[in-house]
Formats: sequence, structure tokens, C-alpha cells
Amino acid sequence: VQLVESGGDLVQPGGSLNLSCAASGFTFSSYRMSWYRQAPGKERLLVASIFTGGGTTNYADSVKDRFTISRDNAKNTVYLQMNSLKPEDTAVYYCHCYIASVTHWGKGTLVTVSS
Repeated sequence: VQLVESGGDLVQPGGSLNLSCAASGFTFSSYRMSWYRQAPGKERLLVASIFTGGGTTNYADSVKDRFTISRDNAKNTVYLQMNSLKPEDTAVYYCHCYIASVTHWGKGTLVTVSS
């Protein structure tokens, strides 16, 4: 299993970013995918999840109505569209899946929201 995140950057407050996670080594379309984030000195927290068909999604209250998770099962990729970014969104963002009782993480991509 390999998860590779991309798209992190420095962005001003109010700006937007679209993160991508390219997955390989498993049947992507069969598993729920999630994005987590970890701010400096804080625990890693769930941001959003998307179920296999893409029709069911869950969001942390702190990002609801600003972030959108989506997936393209043909491309084995999950996305996180982030709008109206705030300084408190600054964190390393990780892609996650759970397969056969094993948790898998990518290496993360850094998002910095600052003026």
C-alpha cells in the first residue's frame, strides 16, 4: 500500500488549495479514504472521510462548509478541496486508509495559511 499526498503550499487567509492523494497497492474503490491533519505540537485529527462510492462523506465541524472531499476511483485518487482557509488550518495533511486491520498513512503534505 502506498499513499502519496501532494498540493500543500503557503496560502493567504481566505485562499484555496486542492490536495491530492494518489493510492496504489490495493483495490482503491473498495475502501473508505480519509484526510487527517496534525498542527505543530498537537494531535493528529480527522478532517474528512469518503466512503467507497463517493456518495457518503463526513467532515470535522471545524471544516464543514469550507472543505470538500472527493474521489476518482478510475484514477485511484482522493482529493481535498479547501476553501476560505484560516491560519488555524495550518498543519501537515495526511491521507489515510484502513485495510485488513492495518492503518496506512502517507508521508503528508504541509499546508501553511499565513499573510
